Amino acid sequence: MKKILLIGRNGQVGWELQRSLAPFGEVIALDRHALDLAKPDSIRDAIRSVQPNVIVNAAAYTAVDKAETEVELAMTINSVAPGVMAEEAKKTGALLVHYSTDYVFDGSKPTPYLEDDLPNPLNAYGRSKLAGEQAIGSSGCRHLIFRTSWVYGLRGNNFLHTVLRLAKERDKLSMVADQTGAPTWSRMIAEATALALHGNTPTGLYHMTSDGQTSWHGFAKAILDAEDWTGRLTPIPAKDYPLPAQRPANSTLSNEKLATVFGLALPEWRQALNLCLGEE
Repeated sequence: MKKILLIGRNGQVGWELQRSLAPFGEVIALDRHALDLAKPDSIRDAIRSVQPNVIVNAAAYTAVDKAETEVELAMTINSVAPGVMAEEAKKTGALLVHYSTDYVFDGSKPTPYLEDDLPNPLNAYGRSKLAGEQAIGSSGCRHLIFRTSWVYGLRGNNFLHTVLRLAKERDKLSMVADQTGAPTWSRMIAEATALALHGNTPTGLYHMTSDGQTSWHGFAKAILDAEDWTGRLTPIPAKDYPLPAQRPANSTLSNEKLATVFGLALPEWRQALNLCLGEE
């Protein structure tokens, strides 16, 4: 049985991973109180204490807009910390699994992004996540990096929860309609990760999102339709909803490599959303 160190047990993906990884080994799941990613020595101590065969890093600094003013903290958690994990994994031969983001791209490509497309992040969060990818890649450790997008679930702060809350408070909502991506349920990420770890695992960088694409407006409409909301939802351009951090217009990622190498494909985003909402 493998010994799996799961970092970020209370996050959206981390919470789901505890269950998904359980059949594949002994899972030692730590939260931010047990392992502080802002303190490199805390990371080293935890890994050396557990001596895992697999390290799964489901923790990250994810406050995209706040990162514009907390650049150093975002970089420490999203780049320095994964780099330390990679160094420790290299020393022991452990496999490091890490999650990255569609925000490493600038969104100017009209078609879905491939793994070898040139990254060009538009915001501090994206730059910190790209730096984390590079730190892992240059370490020489065995690794799997999964880029995902528009992650939601029934736990934590995410777009799904925001829309459900606003629908209870208002009868008129406006959502951005000129940014596209693939809403991806955290459980699907966790289950696909577990399947990827089963057997002889090819290492490298892979995209892992739901199939299909939509806008934030389309995502919101699907949520509200499922909830039988009777209010009015208006599409707006991103320029009418300015935020501190610029977002890419196209966040769609191609999952062809994941399907070819692992034989894995996440469900179409509407199907996954309906499954998620069915558990409310």
